[in-house]
Amino acid sequence: MTSLFIWAIIFIIIATTITVIEKWLKSQIGKNYHSWESAPEEVHQKFKKIAFPIAYGSFALIFVIVAIFSSMFITNEQQVGFTEMFGHTSLIDSAGLHFKVPFISQKYIYDGTTHGLAIGYDEKTDESTIDDSLMITSDFNFVNIDFYLEYRISDPIEYRYGSQNPEEVLRNITQSAIRNTVGQYDVDSVLTTGKSEIEMKVYEDIITELDNHALGLTVMNVTIQDSEPPTDEVSAAFKEVENAKQGAESVINEAKEYANTNLPAAEAAAEAIKQKANASKTERVNAAKEDVANFEALFAEYSKNPETVKARLYYEALEDILPKMEIIISDDSNIVYVSGDSDKLTATK
Repeated sequence: MTSLFIWAIIFIIIATTITVIEKWLKSQIGKNYHSWESAPEEVHQKFKKIAFPIAYGSFALIFVIVAIFSSMFITNEQQVGFTEMFGHTSLIDSAGLHFKVPFISQKYIYDGTTHGLAIGYDEKTDESTIDDSLMITSDFNFVNIDFYLEYRISDPIEYRYGSQNPEEVLRNITQSAIRNTVGQYDVDSVLTTGKSEIEMKVYEDIITELDNHALGLTVMNVTIQDSEPPTDEVSAAFKEVENAKQGAESVINEAKEYANTNLPAAEAAAEAIKQKANASKTERVNAAKEDVANFEALFAEYSKNPETVKARLYYEALEDILPKMEIIISDDSNIVYVSGDSDKLTATK
């Protein structure tokens, strides 16, 4: 639509120019007759027969030339692109001369060569950017590590419509894959022998994540440009943060250990007290029930033989009060009290 608007402006300019030329010719002819309006009618007719076809023929010719040139374009082997008309797209799959509908169809041509993306440093100044390059390893050490990503546009249609900023999305995916991978290796591997393995793992993670995004980009290669320990100041600051985190974690673990050790014992003690209380409750309830049953039986017996029951209760009370005395009852129901000393038995009526 933008190019159509531009060409419309061009045609307006051409039409205006023709109109200006027409007025100029009329003014030149009018000089011979004081004015254009005072010129004879045959002069007017002759002017129309000559000037109008030339003017509008020139306009039509220019229109045709512009239409022809706007419908043709050339691409080289290093370019990729597509044409679009009314929402329908057509991929340009070869280099050379191509055609499109003039003024209506739009073309989108991109550089299909390999591009580079610097992660962790500024490619222009070659200076490290701490926010991107500083990472933590699996053994809680810090490293400055720089990566260089090579990619190209493989699908121009997805590249155009898949995202507003495909390169920025690719950068975010790459940074996430790098941090996730570096965090799985110790500092010695990151600085020395593990670089190739890290590069391969980062590449695989990026490829996997790109499958979930229609960016139209293909990653060609990922390489580690440089890896080194961070500055002393940065390292010290991060170590303080890490020590604080570890201290907080230790306190939390100690609290959990204390709870795990003492809570079961407290729960067991509480359960023992509860069971003891329940047992005492059951024992006392059963004793109370037994006492009630004995009393009810005694009362029933008392209702039948009150004097006998009274005497029996009296004698049982004496046994409790005088445990060392033996009580003998004679045949005539006389009570004889005998002391508990076997050598000195004393009887009393």
